[in-house]
Amino acid sequence: MAETAFQVQYRQEFIAGFEQRQTLLRQAVTTEAVVKGNQATFLIADSGSASAVTRGVNGLIPARADNLTQTTATLVEWHDLVRKTSFNIFASQGNQRDIMQKTTMSVVNRKIDSDILTELGNATVTAGAATTASVGLALKAKTILGVAKVPWDGNIWSIISPAFEAYLMQTKEFANAEYVGQKPIPGGDTAWADQPGFYRWLGVNWVVHPGVAGVGTSSETCFMFHKSAIGHAYDSQTLATPVGYDDEQDYSWARASIYMGSKLLQNSGIVKILHDGSAYVGS
Repeated sequence: MAETAFQVQYRQEFIAGFEQRQTLLRQAVTTEAVVKGNQATFLIADSGSASAVTRGVNGLIPARADNLTQTTATLVEWHDLVRKTSFNIFASQGNQRDIMQKTTMSVVNRKIDSDILTELGNATVTAGAATTASVGLALKAKTILGVAKVPWDGNIWSIISPAFEAYLMQTKEFANAEYVGQKPIPGGDTAWADQPGFYRWLGVNWVVHPGVAGVGTSSETCFMFHKSAIGHAYDSQTLATPVGYDDEQDYSWARASIYMGSKLLQNSGIVKILHDGSAYVGS
């Protein structure tokens, strides 16, 4: 006769796996809501670096035209669809319907950031060869934007890797609360929110992002840019996260869909910061 009868306890509240679930970058770019069509055109307008003039000998003030540039972002449809049979939902641990809806939203939110990062990667101005982060490197990128006449108006953003942040944390200028005006929200709102916010330092909004190209390697691609240098268009009418049930085939489904596109608007307003983050990656 057995002397033990062990029981296995299954926790019904699921534990979220580690992955990015919210878009961290939409707040950093110029957005346009498209109601109809597959393209969104952004207008960039300036004086063309004109200089003030004096009245001519004929008594007239010389006239000029404004410099107007139209740049178009093409929208592409992106979807994520999860499907599970009723038996699988019944027989599986946790709230499977809730899991379906939350994971499918996560997939589309990550795609938004990936789309923006890909377009930022088309910029051509760099801060030099890959090196480790420092106050000097941050100031170099800031100076490049300043020389390009990019306004320091509170709309400057920097997307950095976790390793880039680790190096900055070792400098008193970044780690000291007296220098940093805004800090990430500790812990986020909920376990699924994953929206830590951003640092504000040197007049720049610093976003730590795990999805930068080459993350964890000796050639990470980080950025410093003005919000008006990159555009992101999406169809606000079709952005949807529907859920449903198929009675005939007895399965439930959850889908997230978005029509979107990103476009580099002003190359001079973006600096690519190549970074060596290999020393902080575990083996």
